[in-house]
Amino acid sequence: MKKISKLLVSIGLLATATTGCTDLDVDITSQYTEYPDSEIAIEAKMANVYYAFRGALGRRYSEACGCSSDEFTGISFDGDYYDNGTTAHPTLHWVNPDSPCIDWYPDITAGITNCNRAIVDLGGEEIPAAAPAIAMRAFYHFILMDMFGATPILNHIPEGDEAIDRSPRPEVAAFIEEDLLKALPNLTKESNASTYGKPNYWMAKALLAKLYINWGVYSCADVATYTPNTANPKLNDCIAICDEIMASGLFDLNNSYREKFWPENGAHITDFIYAMPYDRITAQGMQYARYRTWRQMNGVDVSFYGFKLSSSVGGNLAVNSEIVDLLSLPGDERNLSIVGGPIYYFDENRNISDEPFIYDGQQLVFTKEITLKSSSQSDMEQLNTGKDVNGWSQGYKSVKWFPTYDDYVNGRNQSNDMPIFRYADIILTKAEAILRGGTATNGDTPQSLMNQIRAYVNAPAFEGTPTLDDLLDERGREFFDENWRRNDLIRFGRFEDDWGYKHIVHPEAKTELFRRIFPIPTGVMNTNTNWSQNTGY
Repeated sequence: MKKISKLLVSIGLLATATTGCTDLDVDITSQYTEYPDSEIAIEAKMANVYYAFRGALGRRYSEACGCSSDEFTGISFDGDYYDNGTTAHPTLHWVNPDSPCIDWYPDITAGITNCNRAIVDLGGEEIPAAAPAIAMRAFYHFILMDMFGATPILNHIPEGDEAIDRSPRPEVAAFIEEDLLKALPNLTKESNASTYGKPNYWMAKALLAKLYINWGVYSCADVATYTPNTANPKLNDCIAICDEIMASGLFDLNNSYREKFWPENGAHITDFIYAMPYDRITAQGMQYARYRTWRQMNGVDVSFYGFKLSSSVGGNLAVNSEIVDLLSLPGDERNLSIVGGPIYYFDENRNISDEPFIYDGQQLVFTKEITLKSSSQSDMEQLNTGKDVNGWSQGYKSVKWFPTYDDYVNGRNQSNDMPIFRYADIILTKAEAILRGGTATNGDTPQSLMNQIRAYVNAPAFEGTPTLDDLLDERGREFFDENWRRNDLIRFGRFEDDWGYKHIVHPEAKTELFRRIFPIPTGVMNTNTNWSQNTGY
Protein backbone atom coordinates (compact mmCIF):
# COMPACT_ATOMS: atom_id res chain seq x y z
CA MET A 1 0.00 0.00 0.00
CA LYS A 2 1.38 3.42 -0.86
CA LYS A 3 1.93 5.94 1.88
CA ILE A 4 -0.91 8.41 2.44
CA SER A 5 -0.42 11.73 4.17
CA LYS A 6 -1.65 11.71 7.77
CA LEU A 7 -3.63 14.86 6.94
CA LEU A 8 -5.97 13.15 4.53
CA VAL A 9 -9.53 13.64 5.68
CA SER A 10 -11.12 10.54 7.13
CA ILE A 11 -14.40 9.16 5.87
CA GLY A 12 -16.09 10.27 9.06
CA LEU A 13 -14.74 13.80 8.70
CA LEU A 14 -15.82 13.97 5.07
CA ALA A 15 -19.30 12.83 6.05
CA THR A 16 -19.44 15.52 8.71
CA ALA A 17 -18.33 18.13 6.19
CA THR A 18 -21.00 17.25 3.68
CA THR A 19 -23.97 16.46 5.93
CA GLY A 20 -26.80 18.93 5.61
CA CYS A 21 -25.09 21.24 3.15
CA THR A 22 -27.76 21.25 0.48
CA ASP A 23 -29.01 24.44 2.16
CA LEU A 24 -26.72 27.22 1.04
CA ASP A 25 -28.04 29.58 3.74
CA VAL A 26 -25.80 28.26 6.52
CA ASP A 27 -26.43 29.71 9.99
CA ILE A 28 -23.11 30.01 11.81
CA THR A 29 -23.62 29.76 15.58
CA SER A 30 -19.98 30.14 16.52
CA GLN A 31 -16.65 30.86 14.91
CA TYR A 32 -13.11 31.62 15.97
CA THR A 33 -12.09 35.22 16.47
CA GLU A 34 -8.46 34.20 16.22
CA TYR A 35 -7.32 30.89 14.74
CA PRO A 36 -4.11 29.21 15.93
CA ASP A 37 -1.37 30.01 13.44
CA SER A 38 0.76 26.91 13.93
CA GLU A 39 1.46 24.84 10.85
CA ILE A 40 -0.27 21.81 12.40
CA ALA A 41 -3.39 23.80 13.26
CA ILE A 42 -3.59 25.30 9.80
CA GLU A 43 -3.13 21.93 8.11
CA ALA A 44 -5.79 20.37 10.33
CA LYS A 45 -8.21 23.08 9.27
CA MET A 46 -7.31 22.77 5.61
CA ALA A 47 -7.77 18.99 5.57
CA ASN A 48 -11.49 19.72 5.73
CA VAL A 49 -11.10 21.93 2.64
CA TYR A 50 -9.12 19.75 0.27
CA TYR A 51 -11.21 16.62 -0.15
CA ALA A 52 -14.89 17.52 -0.55
CA PHE A 53 -14.70 16.28 -4.15
CA ARG A 54 -13.34 12.84 -3.19
CA GLY A 55 -16.69 11.04 -2.86
CA ALA A 56 -18.20 12.37 -6.07
CA LEU A 57 -15.02 11.87 -8.10
CA GLY A 58 -14.83 8.27 -6.93
CA ARG A 59 -18.12 7.35 -8.57
CA ARG A 60 -21.06 9.63 -9.41
CA TYR A 61 -19.12 12.42 -11.11
CA SER A 62 -17.38 9.78 -13.22
CA GLU A 63 -20.72 8.26 -14.20
CA ALA A 64 -22.10 11.64 -15.23
CA CYS A 65 -19.02 12.61 -17.27
CA GLY A 66 -18.06 9.24 -18.77
CA CYS A 67 -21.54 8.08 -19.72
CA SER A 68 -22.67 11.41 -21.17
CA SER A 69 -19.61 11.32 -23.43
CA ASP A 70 -18.81 8.78 -26.15
CA GLU A 71 -16.66 6.74 -23.75
CA PHE A 72 -19.21 4.50 -22.03
CA THR A 73 -22.68 3.03 -22.37
CA GLY A 74 -24.26 2.31 -19.00
CA ILE A 75 -25.88 -1.06 -19.67
CA SER A 76 -28.12 -3.07 -17.33
CA PHE A 77 -28.97 -6.76 -17.01
CA ASP A 78 -32.72 -7.45 -16.80
CA GLY A 79 -32.97 -4.74 -14.18
CA ASP A 80 -29.63 -5.37 -12.46
CA TYR A 81 -27.68 -2.10 -12.32
CA TYR A 82 -30.37 0.01 -13.92
CA ASP A 83 -30.70 1.67 -10.51
CA ASN A 84 -33.19 4.38 -11.45
CA GLY A 85 -31.19 5.33 -14.52
CA THR A 86 -27.89 5.95 -12.72
CA THR A 87 -25.87 5.36 -15.89
CA ALA A 88 -28.61 4.98 -18.51
CA HIS A 89 -29.83 8.57 -18.11
CA PRO A 90 -26.48 10.25 -18.87
CA THR A 91 -25.77 7.71 -21.63
CA LEU A 92 -28.99 8.67 -23.41
CA HIS A 93 -28.63 12.41 -22.65
CA TRP A 94 -31.81 12.01 -20.66
CA VAL A 95 -30.73 13.19 -17.22
CA ASN A 96 -33.50 14.71 -15.08
CA PRO A 97 -33.35 16.51 -11.70
CA ASP A 98 -33.82 13.20 -9.87
CA SER A 99 -31.13 11.23 -11.72
CA PRO A 100 -28.66 9.69 -9.24
CA CYS A 101 -25.60 10.72 -11.29
CA ILE A 102 -25.92 14.35 -10.12
CA ASP A 103 -26.79 13.77 -6.47
CA TRP A 104 -23.35 15.00 -5.37
CA TYR A 105 -24.05 18.72 -5.91
CA PRO A 106 -24.33 19.34 -2.12
CA ASP A 107 -20.86 17.83 -1.58
CA ILE A 108 -19.35 20.64 -3.64
CA THR A 109 -21.31 23.42 -1.96
CA ALA A 110 -20.17 21.92 1.35
CA GLY A 111 -16.60 22.17 0.09
CA ILE A 112 -17.09 25.84 -0.72
CA THR A 113 -18.54 26.45 2.73
CA ASN A 114 -15.51 24.74 4.28
CA CYS A 115 -13.25 27.01 2.21
CA ASN A 116 -15.04 30.14 3.39
CA ARG A 117 -14.95 29.03 7.01
CA ALA A 118 -11.23 28.37 6.74
CA ILE A 119 -10.64 31.78 5.14
CA VAL A 120 -12.48 33.50 7.99
CA ASP A 121 -10.74 31.44 10.68
CA LEU A 122 -7.34 32.14 9.18
CA GLY A 123 -7.91 35.90 9.24
CA GLY A 124 -9.39 36.75 5.83
CA GLU A 125 -8.52 36.59 2.16
CA GLU A 126 -5.50 38.88 2.49
CA ILE A 127 -3.72 36.47 4.82
CA PRO A 128 -1.19 34.38 2.83
CA ALA A 129 -2.19 31.21 4.69
CA ALA A 130 -5.70 31.51 3.21
CA ALA A 131 -4.46 31.15 -0.39
CA PRO A 132 -4.98 27.36 -0.61
CA ALA A 133 -8.57 27.76 0.56
CA ILE A 134 -9.14 30.47 -2.05
CA ALA A 135 -7.72 28.21 -4.77
CA MET A 136 -9.94 25.34 -3.67
CA ARG A 137 -12.94 27.66 -3.61
CA ALA A 138 -12.19 28.48 -7.25
CA PHE A 139 -11.85 24.79 -8.08
CA TYR A 140 -15.19 23.89 -6.51
CA HIS A 141 -16.90 26.76 -8.33
CA PHE A 142 -15.32 25.48 -11.55
CA ILE A 143 -16.79 22.00 -11.05
CA LEU A 144 -20.28 23.38 -10.43
CA MET A 145 -20.07 25.88 -13.30
CA ASP A 146 -18.76 23.32 -15.77
CA MET A 147 -21.42 20.75 -14.91
CA PHE A 148 -24.44 22.91 -14.03
CA GLY A 149 -23.94 26.30 -15.72
CA ALA A 150 -25.13 29.26 -13.66
CA THR A 151 -23.78 28.86 -10.13
CA PRO A 152 -24.09 30.79 -6.86
CA ILE A 153 -20.95 32.80 -6.20
CA LEU A 154 -20.25 31.81 -2.60
CA ASN A 155 -17.45 34.13 -1.50
CA HIS A 156 -18.56 34.53 2.11
CA ILE A 157 -20.51 32.77 4.83
CA PRO A 158 -24.20 33.72 4.47
CA GLU A 159 -25.73 35.49 7.43
CA GLY A 160 -29.22 34.99 8.81
CA ASP A 161 -31.81 34.46 6.09
CA GLU A 162 -29.61 35.77 3.29
CA ALA A 163 -30.71 34.26 -0.01
CA ILE A 164 -28.00 33.37 -2.48
CA ASP A 165 -28.89 33.64 -6.17
CA ARG A 166 -27.23 31.75 -9.00
CA SER A 167 -24.96 33.93 -11.10
CA PRO A 168 -24.72 33.64 -14.90
CA ARG A 169 -21.92 31.42 -16.14
CA PRO A 170 -19.75 34.27 -17.52
CA GLU A 171 -19.80 35.95 -14.11
CA VAL A 172 -18.82 32.72 -12.39
CA ALA A 173 -15.93 32.23 -14.83
CA ALA A 174 -14.73 35.77 -14.07
CA PHE A 175 -15.00 35.08 -10.33
CA ILE A 176 -12.95 31.87 -10.67
CA GLU A 177 -10.27 33.78 -12.57
CA GLU A 178 -10.25 36.50 -9.91
CA ASP A 179 -9.91 33.99 -7.07
CA LEU A 180 -7.06 32.17 -8.78
CA LEU A 181 -5.16 35.37 -9.53
CA LYS A 182 -5.67 36.41 -5.91
CA ALA A 183 -4.37 33.12 -4.55
CA LEU A 184 -1.40 32.57 -6.88
CA PRO A 185 1.17 34.95 -5.27
CA ASN A 186 0.80 33.15 -1.93
CA LEU A 187 0.77 29.55 -3.14
CA THR A 188 3.90 27.45 -2.87
CA LYS A 189 5.75 26.58 -6.05
CA GLU A 190 6.99 23.35 -4.53
CA SER A 191 5.70 20.17 -6.14
CA ASN A 192 6.57 17.11 -4.09
CA ALA A 193 5.14 14.68 -1.56
CA SER A 194 4.38 17.49 0.89
CA THR A 195 2.19 19.34 -1.63
CA TYR A 196 0.68 16.27 -3.32
CA GLY A 197 -3.11 16.39 -3.46
CA LYS A 198 -3.13 20.00 -2.28
CA PRO A 199 -3.62 23.27 -4.15
CA ASN A 200 -0.19 24.70 -4.94
CA TYR A 201 0.87 27.31 -7.49
CA TRP A 202 0.92 24.79 -10.32
CA MET A 203 -2.52 23.39 -9.55
CA ALA A 204 -3.93 26.92 -9.71
CA LYS A 205 -2.11 27.62 -12.98
CA ALA A 206 -3.39 24.37 -14.52
CA LEU A 207 -6.94 25.22 -13.46
CA LEU A 208 -6.53 28.66 -14.99
CA ALA A 209 -5.33 27.07 -18.26
CA LYS A 210 -8.39 24.79 -18.25
CA LEU A 211 -10.62 27.81 -17.61
CA TYR A 212 -9.00 29.77 -20.45
CA ILE A 213 -9.14 27.02 -23.09
CA ASN A 214 -12.88 26.73 -22.30
CA TRP A 215 -13.44 30.49 -22.11
CA GLY A 216 -15.49 30.52 -25.30
CA VAL A 217 -17.85 27.96 -23.75
CA TYR A 218 -18.09 29.62 -20.37
CA SER A 219 -18.55 33.14 -21.75
CA CYS A 220 -21.89 32.12 -23.26
CA ALA A 221 -24.70 32.83 -20.83
CA ASP A 222 -26.84 30.38 -22.82
CA VAL A 223 -25.03 27.08 -23.35
CA ALA A 224 -27.05 26.43 -26.51
CA THR A 225 -25.47 29.40 -28.29
CA TYR A 226 -21.92 28.09 -28.12
CA THR A 227 -20.22 26.92 -31.31
CA PRO A 228 -16.55 26.02 -31.87
CA ASN A 229 -16.27 29.35 -33.70
CA THR A 230 -17.21 31.35 -30.60
CA ALA A 231 -14.43 33.87 -29.93
CA ASN A 232 -11.92 33.05 -27.20
CA PRO A 233 -9.85 36.08 -26.20
CA LYS A 234 -7.89 34.05 -23.64
CA LEU A 235 -5.91 31.84 -26.02
CA ASN A 236 -2.59 33.65 -25.64
CA ASP A 237 -3.06 33.80 -21.87
CA CYS A 238 -3.61 30.05 -21.97
CA ILE A 239 -0.44 29.51 -23.99
CA ALA A 240 1.57 31.66 -21.56
CA ILE A 241 0.43 29.48 -18.65
CA CYS A 242 1.28 26.31 -20.54
CA ASP A 243 4.73 27.71 -21.29
CA GLU A 244 5.30 28.54 -17.62
CA ILE A 245 4.35 25.04 -16.50
CA MET A 246 6.46 23.44 -19.23
CA ALA A 247 9.46 25.62 -18.36
CA SER A 248 9.24 24.87 -14.62
CA GLY A 249 11.10 21.58 -15.00
CA LEU A 250 8.89 20.02 -12.34
CA PHE A 251 6.79 17.87 -14.63
CA ASP A 252 7.50 15.44 -17.44
CA LEU A 253 6.28 12.35 -19.30
CA ASN A 254 8.90 9.96 -17.96
CA ASN A 255 6.50 7.51 -16.32
CA SER A 256 5.02 4.80 -18.50
CA TYR A 257 1.40 5.34 -19.39
CA ARG A 258 -0.20 2.42 -17.60
CA GLU A 259 1.73 2.71 -14.33
CA LYS A 260 0.39 6.24 -13.82
CA PHE A 261 -3.03 4.83 -13.04
CA TRP A 262 -2.13 1.78 -11.00
CA PRO A 263 -2.75 1.52 -7.24
CA GLU A 264 0.90 2.32 -6.52
CA ASN A 265 0.67 5.75 -8.17
CA GLY A 266 1.22 8.88 -6.13
CA ALA A 267 3.56 11.84 -5.70
CA HIS A 268 6.33 10.15 -7.69
CA ILE A 269 4.26 10.39 -10.90
CA THR A 270 5.81 13.45 -12.53
CA ASP A 271 2.94 13.83 -15.01
CA PHE A 272 0.55 14.66 -12.16
CA ILE A 273 0.13 18.37 -11.49
CA TYR A 274 -2.87 17.87 -9.21
CA ALA A 275 -4.43 14.59 -8.13
CA MET A 276 -6.98 13.32 -5.65
CA PRO A 277 -5.34 10.83 -3.27
CA TYR A 278 -7.24 7.64 -2.42
CA ASP A 279 -6.49 4.76 -0.12
CA ARG A 280 -8.57 1.61 0.29
CA ILE A 281 -8.57 2.04 4.09
CA THR A 282 -7.84 5.65 5.09
CA ALA A 283 -9.16 7.64 2.12
CA GLN A 284 -11.96 5.60 0.60
CA GLY A 285 -14.36 6.30 -2.25
CA MET A 286 -12.50 5.31 -5.42
CA GLN A 287 -14.44 2.35 -6.91
CA TYR A 288 -13.88 2.55 -10.66
CA ALA A 289 -12.98 -1.12 -11.15
CA ARG A 290 -16.21 -2.17 -9.45
CA TYR A 291 -18.30 -0.89 -12.37
CA ARG A 292 -15.83 -1.63 -15.16
CA THR A 293 -15.19 -5.29 -14.32
CA TRP A 294 -17.16 -8.09 -16.00
CA ARG A 295 -20.35 -8.77 -14.05
CA GLN A 296 -19.60 -12.39 -13.00
CA MET A 297 -15.92 -11.98 -12.27
CA ASN A 298 -16.32 -12.60 -8.53
CA GLY A 299 -18.08 -15.90 -9.24
CA VAL A 300 -14.89 -17.61 -10.43
CA ASP A 301 -11.88 -18.94 -8.53
CA VAL A 302 -9.51 -16.46 -10.16
CA SER A 303 -10.60 -13.29 -11.95
CA PHE A 304 -8.97 -12.21 -15.20
CA TYR A 305 -6.95 -9.78 -13.07
CA GLY A 306 -5.08 -12.83 -11.78
CA PHE A 307 -6.53 -12.92 -8.27
CA LYS A 308 -9.84 -13.83 -6.66
CA LEU A 309 -12.42 -11.10 -6.07
CA SER A 310 -14.09 -11.42 -2.69
CA SER A 311 -16.95 -9.00 -3.48
CA SER A 312 -19.38 -8.58 -6.35
CA VAL A 313 -18.83 -6.22 -9.26
CA GLY A 314 -21.19 -4.33 -11.55
CA GLY A 315 -19.78 -4.68 -15.03
CA ASN A 316 -22.27 -2.11 -16.29
CA LEU A 317 -19.89 0.39 -17.91
CA ALA A 318 -19.27 -0.84 -21.46
CA VAL A 319 -16.74 0.98 -23.64
CA ASN A 320 -18.29 2.37 -26.82
CA SER A 321 -16.99 1.12 -30.16
CA GLU A 322 -15.91 4.65 -31.13
CA ILE A 323 -13.37 4.61 -28.30
CA VAL A 324 -12.25 1.11 -29.21
CA ASP A 325 -11.45 2.47 -32.68
CA LEU A 326 -9.48 5.38 -31.19
CA LEU A 327 -7.40 3.07 -29.02
CA SER A 328 -5.91 1.19 -31.94
CA LEU A 329 -2.75 2.99 -33.06
CA PRO A 330 0.05 0.46 -33.71
CA GLY A 331 2.25 -0.04 -30.65
CA ASP A 332 0.33 2.52 -28.57
CA GLU A 333 0.55 1.63 -24.87
CA ARG A 334 -2.78 3.39 -24.30
CA ASN A 335 -4.51 0.59 -26.21
CA LEU A 336 -3.97 -1.56 -23.12
CA SER A 337 -6.44 0.59 -21.18
CA ILE A 338 -9.23 -1.62 -22.50
CA VAL A 339 -9.78 -5.34 -23.07
CA GLY A 340 -12.10 -6.95 -25.59
CA GLY A 341 -12.57 -9.81 -28.01
CA PRO A 342 -11.27 -13.13 -26.61
CA ILE A 343 -10.27 -12.55 -22.98
CA TYR A 344 -7.06 -13.76 -21.34
CA TYR A 345 -5.71 -13.61 -17.80
CA PHE A 346 -3.37 -10.83 -16.71
CA ASP A 347 -0.04 -12.06 -15.34
CA GLU A 348 1.71 -10.93 -12.15
CA ASN A 349 3.11 -7.89 -14.01
CA ARG A 350 -0.38 -6.85 -15.15
CA ASN A 351 0.37 -7.81 -18.72
CA ILE A 352 -2.03 -9.95 -20.72
CA SER A 353 -0.89 -13.56 -20.74
CA ASP A 354 -1.53 -16.25 -23.33
CA GLU A 355 -3.81 -18.19 -20.94
CA PRO A 356 -7.46 -17.88 -22.01
CA PHE A 357 -10.06 -16.98 -19.42
CA ILE A 358 -12.63 -19.80 -19.40
CA TYR A 359 -16.19 -19.34 -18.15
CA ASP A 360 -18.80 -22.05 -18.34
CA GLY A 361 -16.53 -24.18 -20.51
CA GLN A 362 -15.74 -21.52 -23.12
CA GLN A 363 -13.32 -18.64 -23.51
CA LEU A 364 -14.96 -15.40 -22.49
CA VAL A 365 -15.44 -12.94 -25.38
CA PHE A 366 -16.33 -9.24 -25.10
CA THR A 367 -18.09 -7.79 -28.13
CA LYS A 368 -17.00 -4.54 -29.74
CA GLU A 369 -20.54 -3.53 -30.65
CA ILE A 370 -23.12 -3.32 -27.88
CA THR A 371 -26.35 -5.16 -28.64
CA LEU A 372 -29.44 -4.81 -26.47
CA LYS A 373 -31.64 -7.73 -25.49
CA SER A 374 -34.56 -6.54 -27.59
CA SER A 375 -36.05 -3.47 -29.24
CA SER A 376 -38.83 -3.21 -26.68
CA GLN A 377 -39.32 0.22 -25.14
CA SER A 378 -38.26 -1.01 -21.71
CA ASP A 379 -35.08 -2.74 -22.89
CA MET A 380 -34.10 0.26 -24.99
CA GLU A 381 -34.65 2.81 -22.23
CA GLN A 382 -32.85 0.67 -19.66
CA LEU A 383 -30.08 -0.24 -22.12
CA ASN A 384 -30.76 -3.84 -21.12
CA THR A 385 -28.39 -6.39 -22.63
CA GLY A 386 -29.84 -9.35 -20.72
CA LYS A 387 -28.91 -11.33 -17.63
CA ASP A 388 -26.69 -14.01 -19.16
CA VAL A 389 -23.16 -14.48 -20.47
CA ASN A 390 -24.04 -12.73 -23.71
CA GLY A 391 -25.58 -9.76 -21.93
CA TRP A 392 -22.78 -9.39 -19.43
CA SER A 393 -20.20 -9.47 -22.24
CA GLN A 394 -21.50 -6.61 -24.35
CA GLY A 395 -18.83 -3.98 -24.95
CA TYR A 396 -15.12 -3.84 -24.17
CA LYS A 397 -14.13 -3.10 -20.57
CA SER A 398 -11.79 -0.47 -19.14
CA VAL A 399 -8.86 -1.88 -17.14
CA LYS A 400 -7.08 1.45 -16.80
CA TRP A 401 -7.79 1.60 -13.06
CA PHE A 402 -6.32 -1.80 -12.20
CA PRO A 403 -7.45 -3.07 -8.77
CA THR A 404 -5.81 -5.33 -6.20
CA TYR A 405 -6.97 -8.27 -4.11
CA ASP A 406 -7.01 -6.06 -1.00
CA ASP A 407 -9.42 -3.59 -2.63
CA TYR A 408 -12.17 -6.18 -2.62
CA VAL A 409 -11.52 -7.11 0.99
CA ASN A 410 -12.06 -3.44 1.90
CA GLY A 411 -15.43 -2.71 0.35
CA ARG A 412 -14.06 -2.51 -3.22
CA ASN A 413 -12.30 0.74 -2.35
CA GLN A 414 -9.18 1.28 -4.43
CA SER A 415 -5.87 3.01 -3.76
CA ASN A 416 -5.50 4.38 -7.30
CA ASP A 417 -5.11 8.16 -7.04
CA MET A 418 -7.11 10.11 -9.63
CA PRO A 419 -5.21 12.76 -11.60
CA ILE A 420 -7.23 15.90 -12.27
CA PHE A 421 -4.60 18.02 -14.03
CA ARG A 422 -1.73 16.36 -15.89
CA TYR A 423 1.33 17.68 -17.69
CA ALA A 424 0.20 15.80 -20.80
CA ASP A 425 -2.97 17.91 -20.74
CA ILE A 426 -0.91 21.09 -20.63
CA ILE A 427 1.02 19.97 -23.73
CA LEU A 428 -2.13 19.20 -25.71
CA THR A 429 -3.87 22.33 -24.42
CA LYS A 430 -1.07 24.47 -25.84
CA ALA A 431 -1.39 22.64 -29.18
CA GLU A 432 -5.13 23.31 -29.19
CA ALA A 433 -4.75 26.98 -28.28
CA ILE A 434 -2.36 27.43 -31.21
CA LEU A 435 -4.72 25.62 -33.59
CA ARG A 436 -7.57 27.86 -32.45
CA GLY A 437 -5.61 31.00 -33.35
CA GLY A 438 -3.22 31.61 -30.47
CA THR A 439 0.36 32.66 -31.09
CA ALA A 440 2.90 29.84 -31.24
CA THR A 441 5.87 30.22 -28.89
CA ASN A 442 9.22 28.56 -28.20
CA GLY A 443 9.25 26.88 -31.59
CA ASP A 444 6.38 24.59 -30.58
CA THR A 445 3.84 23.56 -33.19
CA PRO A 446 0.68 21.50 -32.82
CA GLN A 447 2.53 18.66 -34.55
CA SER A 448 5.60 18.79 -32.32
CA LEU A 449 3.46 19.01 -29.21
CA MET A 450 1.24 16.13 -30.21
CA ASN A 451 4.30 14.06 -31.04
CA GLN A 452 5.67 14.56 -27.54
CA ILE A 453 2.61 12.60 -26.41
CA ARG A 454 2.88 10.04 -29.19
CA ALA A 455 6.54 9.39 -28.40
CA TYR A 456 6.18 8.51 -24.73
CA VAL A 457 3.35 6.00 -25.41
CA ASN A 458 5.27 4.46 -28.35
CA ALA A 459 2.61 5.43 -30.88
CA PRO A 460 3.50 6.38 -34.48
CA ALA A 461 4.53 10.00 -34.94
CA PHE A 462 1.87 12.22 -36.46
CA GLU A 463 2.72 13.35 -39.97
CA GLY A 464 1.74 16.81 -41.16
CA THR A 465 -0.25 19.49 -39.37
CA PRO A 466 -3.01 18.09 -37.13
CA THR A 467 -6.53 19.45 -37.37
CA LEU A 468 -8.74 20.13 -34.39
CA ASP A 469 -10.44 16.79 -35.06
CA ASP A 470 -7.04 15.08 -34.91
CA LEU A 471 -6.35 16.79 -31.62
CA LEU A 472 -9.72 15.76 -30.18
CA ASP A 473 -8.93 12.17 -31.13
CA GLU A 474 -5.56 12.41 -29.41
CA ARG A 475 -7.19 13.77 -26.29
CA GLY A 476 -9.64 10.88 -26.46
CA ARG A 477 -6.74 8.43 -26.36
CA GLU A 478 -4.65 10.18 -23.76
CA PHE A 479 -7.41 11.05 -21.29
CA PHE A 480 -9.74 8.09 -21.77
CA ASP A 481 -11.66 7.36 -18.56
CA GLU A 482 -10.33 10.45 -16.77
CA ASN A 483 -13.59 12.47 -16.78
CA TRP A 484 -12.53 15.14 -19.31
CA ARG A 485 -14.15 13.74 -22.45
CA ARG A 486 -17.54 15.42 -21.91
CA ASN A 487 -15.80 18.77 -21.41
CA ASP A 488 -13.77 18.21 -24.59
CA LEU A 489 -16.73 17.16 -26.74
CA ILE A 490 -18.68 20.27 -25.77
CA ARG A 491 -15.75 22.59 -26.51
CA PHE A 492 -15.13 20.94 -29.88
CA GLY A 493 -18.85 21.11 -30.80
CA ARG A 494 -19.21 17.32 -30.86
CA PHE A 495 -21.39 16.63 -27.81
CA GLU A 496 -24.50 16.14 -29.93
CA ASP A 497 -22.79 13.73 -32.36
CA ASP A 498 -24.30 10.32 -33.03
CA TRP A 499 -22.87 7.42 -31.01
CA GLY A 500 -24.27 4.45 -29.15
CA TYR A 501 -28.01 4.36 -28.56
CA LYS A 502 -28.73 7.91 -27.51
CA HIS A 503 -30.12 9.06 -30.87
CA ILE A 504 -32.10 5.85 -31.28
CA VAL A 505 -33.75 5.90 -27.87
CA HIS A 506 -33.75 9.68 -27.46
CA PRO A 507 -33.55 11.28 -30.93
CA GLU A 508 -34.26 14.72 -29.47
CA ALA A 509 -30.71 14.65 -28.05
CA LYS A 510 -29.49 15.74 -31.49
CA THR A 511 -30.98 19.19 -30.99
CA GLU A 512 -31.37 19.55 -27.21
CA LEU A 513 -28.32 21.74 -26.80
CA PHE A 514 -29.38 22.64 -23.27
CA ARG A 515 -28.12 19.20 -22.19
CA ARG A 516 -24.56 20.50 -22.37
CA ILE A 517 -25.17 21.20 -18.69
CA PHE A 518 -27.08 19.11 -16.17
CA PRO A 519 -30.23 20.05 -14.25
CA ILE A 520 -30.02 21.23 -10.66
CA PRO A 521 -30.99 18.26 -8.40
CA THR A 522 -34.49 18.35 -6.97
CA GLY A 523 -33.29 18.44 -3.36
CA VAL A 524 -31.17 21.51 -4.04
CA MET A 525 -34.04 23.24 -5.84
CA ASN A 526 -36.44 22.46 -2.98
CA THR A 527 -34.06 24.06 -0.49
CA ASN A 528 -33.22 27.10 -2.61
CA THR A 529 -36.72 28.09 -3.67
CA ASN A 530 -35.56 31.38 -5.19
CA TRP A 531 -33.69 29.49 -7.94
CA SER A 532 -34.99 28.71 -11.42
CA GLN A 533 -34.25 25.31 -12.98
CA ASN A 534 -31.92 25.17 -15.96
CA THR A 535 -33.64 25.74 -19.30
CA GLY A 536 -35.17 22.59 -20.77
CA TYR A 537 -35.35 20.67 -17.50
